Amino acid sequence: MPTYDQLLEELKNIRRPGLPDLRSIDRPALRAAAVAGGFCDGSDDAPAGIEALLKEAVRRLGERDLLGRAAAHTFGLLPDRRGAPAHDRRKTAAAVYGVTPERFRKHQEPQVIQQLAEAVLTILREPPPSTGGQGSPERGPGPGAGAQLPGGPTAAGQSALARGGRTGRTIRTGQEPPLRVDSVPVDAQSTFTLHVSPIELLRDIEVLVSSENVYLEMSKTFRPTVSGALRLAAAVRDPAGEIVDDVLARELAAWLRAHGRPGLPIRPGTVVPTSPGALAARGVRRIYHAAVATPLDDTYEVRPESIARAVSACFALARTERDRYEPALSSICFPLLGAGRGGLAPAVSATWLRWAIRDELARDARWRVHLVVRSREIAEAVGAL
Repeated sequence: MPTYDQLLEELKNIRRPGLPDLRSIDRPALRAAAVAGGFCDGSDDAPAGIEALLKEAVRRLGERDLLGRAAAHTFGLLPDRRGAPAHDRRKTAAAVYGVTPERFRKHQEPQVIQQLAEAVLTILREPPPSTGGQGSPERGPGPGAGAQLPGGPTAAGQSALARGGRTGRTIRTGQEPPLRVDSVPVDAQSTFTLHVSPIELLRDIEVLVSSENVYLEMSKTFRPTVSGALRLAAAVRDPAGEIVDDVLARELAAWLRAHGRPGLPIRPGTVVPTSPGALAARGVRRIYHAAVATPLDDTYEVRPESIARAVSACFALARTERDRYEPALSSICFPLLGAGRGGLAPAVSATWLRWAIRDELARDARWRVHLVVRSREIAEAVGAL
């Protein structure tokens, strides 16, 4: 398995000559990565495999995101840019950020190459694809593969989940890497994407929803909750790794002050937006904080109807903010609201989420909806509805 530094060095070295140079000079780290990722078999098809690997890495960065678009131009990964001279590729990449080529070279380009190397490593951390007995990799089930979570799993859906999405490998409990299952039906017309992953590891989903209590007091950063994980991931750190700006908690406190509610509860189902803080580097644009849990002594109460109100409020807020961004907001991800410390059964939370999401997509089907759970056991419990 190549290291980050090896990948970074080789990506820097192919930036100027571009993709046509892959046949003339061996790039052992990128070749090993392409083989390990299932994009090629060996040295003879390595150039095509490396190119396919880099295109997949750009997709992971986000083809509509600044990083992804700039990476595609930088390395000539677009159909009409493959053979473009290095200075032309740099010029078009700089235009993505709206800066001069020289400024791009000094500031944005190093970050673009670093993030491309990180995306390659992310691909390699996933189990290798199955050959399916035919000698060619199976990149996993695409849209329409038949998975039915949480509405009741079909055999194809259970198979896709057991195979680990794109990987074709059975995932053992407690050892699974992040898993994505596309085209999970909400109803006959609409689908969403299911992720088995910590929410803070998701990338290129523009709106992440966090489950909060009615006092908008986020979990401590060491708590294994959605709120605590997002708070930690969004915090800005100094070079020593110390938190210097607790972004989400700070902005929520400012909202409470502005609305005259410090120390006072807000109505269950209320949703408050904040910036993404450091999660902007992962393509996140907004965090929506859904107040669904009411503290009761040493526990919480979550009423299912509060989940429905929160989902409706999230979509209403997203519609008002959609056109403030370029490109417009188009994706939103929900955890199982209230199913953590809120004590609500995952199946109950999923039922109300699915009902509310279906209702909203019937009004406006343009949204790409995601659902994230932390373990396969929860995904299977959701699928047992």
